[in-house]
Amino acid sequence: MKYSKSTIKNGVTFHKIETNKFKTNLFAIFLTTPISKANVTKNALISAVLRRGTNTIQTQSEISKKLESMYGASFDCGIEKNGDNQILKFYIESINDEFLPQKENLSKESLQLLYDIVFNPYTENGGFKKEYVEGEKNTLKQVIDGKIDNKTKYALDRCIEEMFKNEAFGLYKFGYTDDLEKLNEKELYEDYKKLISECKIDIFVSGFNIDKLNENEIFSNLNERAPQYIPIKIQSENKQINEPKVITEKMNITQGKLMIGLNINDLNENEQYIASMYNVILGGGANSKLFQNVREKASLAYTAGSGYLKAKSVIIIRCGIEVKNYEKAVNIIKEQLNQMVNGEFSEEEIKSGKQLINASIKSIPDTQDGELMYYFSQELFNEFVSIDDYIKNISKVNKKEIVDIAKKIKINTIYFLTSDDEKN
Repeated sequence: MKYSKSTIKNGVTFHKIETNKFKTNLFAIFLTTPISKANVTKNALISAVLRRGTNTIQTQSEISKKLESMYGASFDCGIEKNGDNQILKFYIESINDEFLPQKENLSKESLQLLYDIVFNPYTENGGFKKEYVEGEKNTLKQVIDGKIDNKTKYALDRCIEEMFKNEAFGLYKFGYTDDLEKLNEKELYEDYKKLISECKIDIFVSGFNIDKLNENEIFSNLNERAPQYIPIKIQSENKQINEPKVITEKMNITQGKLMIGLNINDLNENEQYIASMYNVILGGGANSKLFQNVREKASLAYTAGSGYLKAKSVIIIRCGIEVKNYEKAVNIIKEQLNQMVNGEFSEEEIKSGKQLINASIKSIPDTQDGELMYYFSQELFNEFVSIDDYIKNISKVNKKEIVDIAKKIKINTIYFLTSDDEKN
């Protein structure tokens, strides 16, 4: 695997991941812009409307036919949130030219189609097609309203929302139905034009024999820009928290969802690997303290683990518990946090944690999308760490460093989604 990047124009970056592990090439365009209450819903809707048609292929069914004619190429799009940015993602995956029955430049055709979908959308009367906008508004409304269906994901989103109340990271990436109702096709098109003229643009190509692609030929029409996005920094501030916020929400459920948000105070860039090690020992796998003590020994949880959100220097503890076990579960979790501060974990646990992280990192090149997202994340963090270097950095972490990180951990928010049945 060989990774390289070049600047097409200021604010427009072209990334190549040369790999011969796959018979397909993966093409992606990411539009990155600061997330705000004013634009989060608009951008989510724009992402959906763009897939409906281009000025040359005007309907979704025609795009599907075009993809089918390209030996069954596939298209996908979506919305992501990373740090204080919202990211509109667009992908096309197609067979590498080497495996075609006859000589064709399918790579160029794929990248050109992706360009047209993102930068040459179908318009009518100076705006997006009204039918497309209204149809995608209905679909997006179902997505927003349906977030409550996955109770674990809902509880996680609510915990983050409470931790980052009135901050950009607390916003829901798909937006809000109240804002959705106000949007129309002409205003949305104006918002789109502003977005693509100001956002950070990253184009990725993953595959082999991709050096033949002339990115300047396809993307030369894009304007230079001082890209409007928020580079992500590892460093965190010291947040003064006297008492954690305790939020309880009732719903018609049988299994309670407990989320505990932790701040890592005064974290510097070099400590991100130590924070990863802290998290994996605390709740990163079947050998972790949370899994072993909350789930296995005390039998208080159906699930118990934690995740490290590097972009915001926070760790979220996640447990699915019986409602009646709330107090016991919280107390045992706090015990595990105290044990980490006191260094009550073994060298064997450290070794196991390193093996788990390294296995995860080594598996990144096993999927084109995973590898692509690894390098895009580094682009947003303005860093480049190879997979080998990442593993070396993890291997250097020692017990004292993990204890030092443990002393920087403070509980910010305890969120509990509980049953509305008083009998529970």
